[in-house]
Amino acid sequence: MEDSLIKTSDVRLKVGISHGDINGIGYEVILKTLGDSRILELFTPVIYGHAKVATFHKKFVNGHDVVFNSIKDADQVNSKRINIINCTDGDLKIEMGRSTKEAGEAAFQALEMAVADLKAGKIDVLVTAPINKQNIQSSRFDFPGHTEYLSSRFADKQPLMLMVWNGLRVGTVTGHIPLKEVTQTITKDLILSKIRILNQSLITDFGIGKPKIALLGVNPHAGDGGLLGSEESDIVIPAIEKAKSEGFLVFGPFAADGFFGSGAWSKYDGILSMFHDQGLTAFKSIAFEGGVNFTAGLPVVRTSPAHGTAYEISGKGEASEESFRQAVYLAIDIVRNRRRYEAISANPLKTNSTPSNS
Repeated sequence: MEDSLIKTSDVRLKVGISHGDINGIGYEVILKTLGDSRILELFTPVIYGHAKVATFHKKFVNGHDVVFNSIKDADQVNSKRINIINCTDGDLKIEMGRSTKEAGEAAFQALEMAVADLKAGKIDVLVTAPINKQNIQSSRFDFPGHTEYLSSRFADKQPLMLMVWNGLRVGTVTGHIPLKEVTQTITKDLILSKIRILNQSLITDFGIGKPKIALLGVNPHAGDGGLLGSEESDIVIPAIEKAKSEGFLVFGPFAADGFFGSGAWSKYDGILSMFHDQGLTAFKSIAFEGGVNFTAGLPVVRTSPAHGTAYEISGKGEASEESFRQAVYLAIDIVRNRRRYEAISANPLKTNSTPSNS
């Protein structure tokens, strides 16, 4: 492979980290991840949060003596230090394990500043610690979650929430909506748009040359030939046939229970579930500790751990940092794969190689 392509993996990336809800386990998993002294050899951390809050949380994380470099702007980062930007003026009241409006506002301020720097190119990727989707709501954040907020910040691009763990990648056709609205929302065109996003992400972000995609049915037993619903025959199957006519390797619809229970998921590069819990319940049963939430379909890279604020264990030092650590690693891998893909696309005659999922 050309030297110019190899060098895309050698650049130490600036990883932005928004601190999420200050009363949850966000800082604990951040500190445990960054407490490994070897981490600065891999990337440069930039925490969007609050230095005093971060210092307060250090007492819950034994054996991880993290020293912060306080800066006012991402342009001032020290690549040999763990950098932190104060996103909230004044002090913040910490109430471990409680949902408070102050925590929600602090989470939004950190997210807003981090996304602005991501758009400006001051950081290379964004890893978001968990937010509380109720206390963050305001006139400035009126969204079901990170995915929808990011869509609004990037020219209303249609994103795809993609849960990732090793070779398991599960996306959802519909996202954070009530179950009663699922069948009203699912259309042939919506399914096709999600297939296209997933297929392109598997190629560009994960280095898979010809992705195989599985679609799940809407109803139990994928409709059981129409006995349990007609959405499969009326919507899902026509979408699959159209996708196949466009050259996509798409299969299904499969009954979700048998598909995951039999291990059939391992035969496919990506899976599209029809609604949130259909895909995420199975995903988290398989990969909860190390699972990552990736927002596909955007021009930027954002990942997060697959868990929430976990108020019930906040301040106890019991939280596993594995999901957060994997979120950081995946974000870095995706940026490098995108840069390799762009370099190869710009010089198609120089190499026949496709990006690898490092």
